[in-house]
Amino acid sequence: MAVSGIDALVDRLRTTYTRVDPAGAHAAFLDGALLVDIRYQALRERDGLIPGALVIERNELEWRLDPEGSHRLPEATGHDVRIVVICNEGYASTLAAASLHTLALANATDLEGGFQAWRAAGLPVTPAS
Repeated sequence: MAVSGIDALVDRLRTTYTRVDPAGAHAAFLDGALLVDIRYQALRERDGLIPGALVIERNELEWRLDPEGSHRLPEATGHDVRIVVICNEGYASTLAAASLHTLALANATDLEGGFQAWRAAGLPVTPAS
């Protein structure tokens, strides 16, 4: 089904899986989920990093997390891995999570409000080095 405009696409994609809030993302991480930061370098340098999160540029995301891919990260151990994608404010991460679903990574989700919501919730952040 075709959608008209990016906002409609994002709204439709968000109906296909359950997103997590900052507390849920933190709990998932403590339970073994991968936190994947797709923010571009300037934002990471400006705002800092989430300790333990994997930094994967958006244009490399699918290549690095496809468990069958030749360029996968060691953490991409199977299609059942829980992944929480984090962008700056929670929009690009929706598109990224949906893309991971097309690779049969059904446990991929994204963080409502992105990194900014994580930081506002008082969750751990370290300055970029």
